[in-house]
Amino acid sequence: MTAGAIRELARECGFELAGLAPAEPGPEGTPERAWYRQWVEAGLAGEMRYLTDHRAAARGDPRNLLASVRSVVCVGKLYNTPWPYSTQFDTAGRAWISRYAWGDDYHHVVRRGLKRLDALLRERAGAEFESKICVDTAPLLERSYARMAGLGWIGKNTCLINQAGGSWFFLGELLISLAIEPGPEDTPPPDRCGTCTRCIDACPTAAIVPGGLGFTVDSRRCISYFTIELRGAMPAEHRGAAGGHVFGCDICQDVCPWNRRAPVTGDPALKPREFAPPLEKLAAITEDEFRSMFAGTPVTRARYAGFLRNVAVAMGNRKLEKFRAPLEKLAASADTVVAEHARWGLKQLR
Repeated sequence: MTAGAIRELARECGFELAGLAPAEPGPEGTPERAWYRQWVEAGLAGEMRYLTDHRAAARGDPRNLLASVRSVVCVGKLYNTPWPYSTQFDTAGRAWISRYAWGDDYHHVVRRGLKRLDALLRERAGAEFESKICVDTAPLLERSYARMAGLGWIGKNTCLINQAGGSWFFLGELLISLAIEPGPEDTPPPDRCGTCTRCIDACPTAAIVPGGLGFTVDSRRCISYFTIELRGAMPAEHRGAAGGHVFGCDICQDVCPWNRRAPVTGDPALKPREFAPPLEKLAAITEDEFRSMFAGTPVTRARYAGFLRNVAVAMGNRKLEKFRAPLEKLAASADTVVAEHARWGLKQLR
């Protein structure tokens, strides 16, 4: 089995990008490992303890996930769709949900493809082997291995950027106990961000800061962190910059020149269930309706109360008088966080 044959199989399984990286952990001085350690020690993960607990030390060595691993098959699944970017969409009455969360949960989409790839490899390999599928939740420095496998470089916004395809890719890995020699394509590409600072300049909360591999993201200032990961109150000093975002943020990718001509996917699983839903509709949903509306998508990670908190902030930022009644209703919520953010939203209307 060759690296080229594996890339062909990956394409059959719906992955636009694929490459191989050796499974050996790099030394402590490897750029991504050193960067991650510094990022954690600086507190830039905020309250995301799953990134800083005992699993943090395990991320640099895939043998912690599969003791027999010899090769890491890295894949990229394109999720860009023909709908406009957030920077091209300005309808004040509607909410913005991050592009990655419009369709089916990517964990399931990528895992299905990797399961198929694993099965095809077992048919063609001619030898038994052990394997493990990793999609985001496993303690593994995914971007580091994807870079080593030639899928792209890590940009100033910390996204993996592919020269031909941009950054709209979900990443996944198949750890295998087979020793596959990487091909000439499986080499780290040069960093092509150059002197460009568009993502840094466009970030409303100045979350892209010096550090790491040149620049890194301070989660404590990031709109995606506020609207997805943070439990409790959103920092008052950053609420106004969150705009109409109710789940995630794409601005640093929307303005990236490498995404100017990014290809689009035809995978129906990744099409939006409902593009930019009306804020009034979202403010009125019950918890059961929230679970039903966003079932099978990443949006449920924000949880119902967190989502209503985000909606209240977005309505306040839109400053439309028609949002007064829904904000007053949210201000009477039994959830103190939702109520406080709704009162903040009402003050913005005044």
